[in-house]
Amino acid sequence: MNMFVDQIKIEVHAGKGGDGMVAFRREKYVPNGGPAGGDGGRGGSIILKVDEGLRTLMDFRYHRIFKAKNGGNGMSKQMTGLSAEDTIIAVPQGTTVRDLDTGEIIGDLVEKGQELVVAKGGRGGRGNIHFASAKNPAPEIAENGEPGEDHYLELELKMLADVGLIGFPSVGKSTLLSVVTGAKPKIAAYEFTTLTPNLGMVMLPDGRDFAMADMPGLIEGASKGIGLGLKFLRHIERTRVLLHLVDMSSEDPHQAIERYRQINKELANYDPELLKRPQIVVATKMDLPNSADNLAAFKADLAADKTLEKQPEIFPISAVTHQGVQQLMQLTADLLDKTPAFDSESHDKELVAEYRAAAPDKKDETDFTITKDEDGTWVLGGEKLIRLFKMTDLTHEESQLRFARQLRHMGVDDALRAKGVQDGDLVRIEKFVFEFIQ
Repeated sequence: MNMFVDQIKIEVHAGKGGDGMVAFRREKYVPNGGPAGGDGGRGGSIILKVDEGLRTLMDFRYHRIFKAKNGGNGMSKQMTGLSAEDTIIAVPQGTTVRDLDTGEIIGDLVEKGQELVVAKGGRGGRGNIHFASAKNPAPEIAENGEPGEDHYLELELKMLADVGLIGFPSVGKSTLLSVVTGAKPKIAAYEFTTLTPNLGMVMLPDGRDFAMADMPGLIEGASKGIGLGLKFLRHIERTRVLLHLVDMSSEDPHQAIERYRQINKELANYDPELLKRPQIVVATKMDLPNSADNLAAFKADLAADKTLEKQPEIFPISAVTHQGVQQLMQLTADLLDKTPAFDSESHDKELVAEYRAAAPDKKDETDFTITKDEDGTWVLGGEKLIRLFKMTDLTHEESQLRFARQLRHMGVDDALRAKGVQDGDLVRIEKFVFEFIQ
């Protein structure tokens, strides 16, 4: 059973803010005590946090719905309700978060301990102490808590490796990784032995070290999802140096150049930026009979290729006999020392550092919508209107009148008249129905 999970969908529901309270001071020796209703507490937010101990998204396979707690309601004597604790969700380093409703990437969790708020908790409703005025010194108005945000997200894990091993299936990637690191990948003499990326640490005698990933084999059409396809290419994005392994043991002397070109073509089709990575061509299986002749033919084919801007460096090795392996690791470390980090999201048109949907001044928010049911009832909707409705305490008449004034100020009354509403027509907001009066 394949236990590696690198892509998962989850639901996050932030907590609702606590309701504000309508209350008045009633001390024995305090005449005309006035309003004393406290505010509600803040609802809990949903926060993703990098946990270095995690390596996969396996924990999300059976737990995909996350709900934060609601804030406490306001109390008398101007006491504020208890704010709910945020819900912290641990994710592995290298997790990219995408909002499935908008298709937008909302965060890239690559730093140790990095946090990302993916659903913001609602603020607490205001108690009646905030609505006192000279004209209304004893208001019976309080707000309900603001609803928390709900989002449908996709988490995608891209392994954080300095060096990526690329090449056709069965060219020796897993064997090389097992020789130079403590990793124990599955190795066999058939294609697609590696079905998931394997990660290991290379430790050099001079004290330098780097992470190396053995990626699943690539075939023609992988950039379009064929074979292991995108599962391979996603993890290549974060690497700084590529070791392009080419098998030199084939009976066909021209197979090496054909497969070399095909791998580079798939990289370019997925993201042209990947070809800007420093790439060392590693000629593998040099301990086998045909390898020396095939290597000579490969070098000749490369020299005759006029499409190449510069001739790649070719380094022959045999992972089985360890021939040239240590020298290759030294060369790779030297190349890493002078190679900066690359933009790992160049193929995504938009990448933002924070969650846009949580912004209170969202410009594209719909104030209100008007539709009509088959039974003739007018139906009001829209993000802003529904939020105001949910924050209105309909058990107090003054709160109802305040909500009516808010609708009038938004232009809902005029819009209904323009649509043809008549006196006595029914208007519905969610399950609340009232009669329209001019």
